[in-house]
Amino acid sequence: MTATVSLVDVAGYLPGPPIAPDLGPERSESDPLRDSAMFKAPRYRHHVGRGESNVDLIERAVQPLIDRHGAAAIRGVDALLVHSQLPDVPFVGAGTEVARRLGMAPEWLVDVANAGCASFVYMLKLARQLLSGTGATSALICNAQTAAGQLFTQSQVRRLPQAAIPGDGCGVGYLTTSACSPIVDVTAWHLGAYAGEMTVTLDDGRRYWEPGRSQLRIGFTEENVAEVFARGNRLVPAAVTDLCDRLGVPTADIGALVTNQPNRRFLRNWREALGVPAERHPDTFDRCGNLFGAAIPITLDEAVRSGRVGAGDLVVLAGFAHAGDFAGAAAIRWQGTV
Repeated sequence: MTATVSLVDVAGYLPGPPIAPDLGPERSESDPLRDSAMFKAPRYRHHVGRGESNVDLIERAVQPLIDRHGAAAIRGVDALLVHSQLPDVPFVGAGTEVARRLGMAPEWLVDVANAGCASFVYMLKLARQLLSGTGATSALICNAQTAAGQLFTQSQVRRLPQAAIPGDGCGVGYLTTSACSPIVDVTAWHLGAYAGEMTVTLDDGRRYWEPGRSQLRIGFTEENVAEVFARGNRLVPAAVTDLCDRLGVPTADIGALVTNQPNRRFLRNWREALGVPAERHPDTFDRCGNLFGAAIPITLDEAVRSGRVGAGDLVVLAGFAHAGDFAGAAAIRWQGTV
């Protein structure tokens, strides 16, 4: 018999004090993306400090789970899945160092490199499969985002419109084989047609590992921004609708919709397309900016702690990644943390 798997609890961590985006005069008036809706700045964000690593953020995000469930439960997880938006070291994922720092010895340890801003959804699917089919009984999934205070604060990059959006943070989830808050179903689409469309750029034409003076940035253009907008507007509602159709539930009956949060325009368009009112679509954009993969667990944690998610609610987590190479949605029948 296949075990029922639940998302038992979530927790989050935001580094440093809130800071306002730098929108000073050094920003180019002639930049064609200056007024793009893709890069309308949040009120505040958080940035990692110099030397603050993905593992540091994960360790701090996990502490509330340790406080609530006990150190032995977290140390004893059978599966550890980690997504780092900006890896600290080439070749090496953060997972093994997370295990060492937290005193874990998981049978399953996976550093997830794909699914980007929707990687929490994808890791839910992976962890659910591991726990329902291998005899494993618990998992920890971790999303760490440290690019804002490192990549986007470089002296040349910080002048670009894209630098006003990202924020740093970490969100984590604790899963067990139980029926307390069951993962009901997951939609996960890997869309190869859009693979490789997210690019990075160096003005001197070198590859990122070659020596030089230009600074790494995301290769946004007016054309690809328009394409990503159109694609993102379509993909997230489509994934949520597919999920709800399988469950036999109208999207308007979703108790809480928690998505990634690239910008305000996406957030508005998604909830309008799905018929979900703003009060049932919590976000942390204006306080945290675009948190990439960490947005879903951090926002879910805040929604749970503030009472915006209640016992019995159908919680749908959804998002898309990069330029659209992944989209997914997960449904959880939330019963409250244990």
